[in-house]
Amino acid sequence: MREILKLGLILLIITTVAAAVLGFTNEVTKTPIENQIMQANVLARQSVLPDAEEFEALETEIFNGYDNILEVYKGLQNGTSIGYTIKANSNGYGGPIEVMIGIGLDGIVHGVSVGNHTETPGLGAKAAEDSFKGQYTGKSTDAELVVIKSGVPKDNEIQSIAGATISSRAVTNSVNMAVRLFNEKLK
Repeated sequence: MREILKLGLILLIITTVAAAVLGFTNEVTKTPIENQIMQANVLARQSVLPDAEEFEALETEIFNGYDNILEVYKGLQNGTSIGYTIKANSNGYGGPIEVMIGIGLDGIVHGVSVGNHTETPGLGAKAAEDSFKGQYTGKSTDAELVVIKSGVPKDNEIQSIAGATISSRAVTNSVNMAVRLFNEKLK
């Protein structure tokens, strides 16, 4: 009996020390991780609306009721609005896919950046590659985009990634949500 209590006490001490070390490590790394996430968002905004010199966050009331819109920023050049960056997410094959969309006041998609995702490497993860996301650049906000599996894409069509139609549709859904928000509230 005494041996069991001794082992239980040792186990309690080990787990308490381990929990304290993990808690301390979490506190130490929390701020640097948040800073890296903020920096990644700034870089994503700059990549999808490259002419903007600075970005101003819009109030969440503007996009209330728009499913999966996470944030909206106004892009400014010399203090004048030139467009918006809209972060949205849709469920892909492996879970949510974060997408940053840049739309100019001219009603043209200026860029798309795929952020955090858990898509299958070599398939759905190709959504983050320029060969796929580059298809959105230059598309008009006048018509909803549609994913096609084969053929030459028309003005409102996006060629899906072979074997990853769900991921392709998820990114396109996010872009369509951003376009809808732009047309209804930001134009």
